[in-house]
Amino acid sequence: MSTDTSPSSADETGEEMADEGSDPAALQARIEALEAQVGEMEDDGQKKMTIIATQGSFDMAYPPLILASTAAAFDWDVVVFHTFWALDILHEENSKNLKLSAVGNPNMPIPNALAALPGMDALATRMMRSKIEENGTATIEELIDLSLDQGVDLQACQMTMELMDYDEDEFYDGVTTDVGAATALEHMADADIQLLV
Repeated sequence: MSTDTSPSSADETGEEMADEGSDPAALQARIEALEAQVGEMEDDGQKKMTIIATQGSFDMAYPPLILASTAAAFDWDVVVFHTFWALDILHEENSKNLKLSAVGNPNMPIPNALAALPGMDALATRMMRSKIEENGTATIEELIDLSLDQGVDLQACQMTMELMDYDEDEFYDGVTTDVGAATALEHMADADIQLLV
């Protein structure tokens, strides 16, 4: 979106206008052509956001989906690039079995020594699922559907799919597969907001 403002460019424009002389019709045509050119250079005003999702635990599935669906509700162009463990968020079967880790979570109301006991992750996940249901908060599946319905481009990293031996048929309908890091970087370069979650 750069324009040539060099002296030679300005001279050429001046010469063209001088050539048009005092012909009002030619001058008006030139003004309209320049206005059209400026209009093409102007951005359409739509904000762009790229989210790189890297974590696939139950609690970390929510931030990228909530941010993406909210931004899309404001008519933003949103891409969420899922890589490594975050790929499980888009995996239709695995997304239903995501776990919340109790160990190393400073907001868990239990000490790490207890959190490390067998079955504590399952208990913490059950408690969180129960709280979500009681509160009427959307499920991960509902947020995925909402995001896709609103035009969010949920992308699955091709390299990670190959690494984890996932097939594209295992993902939710509407998820974009065969996407590499170069494509994600290209969108990030044009985005107004880039987030790593």
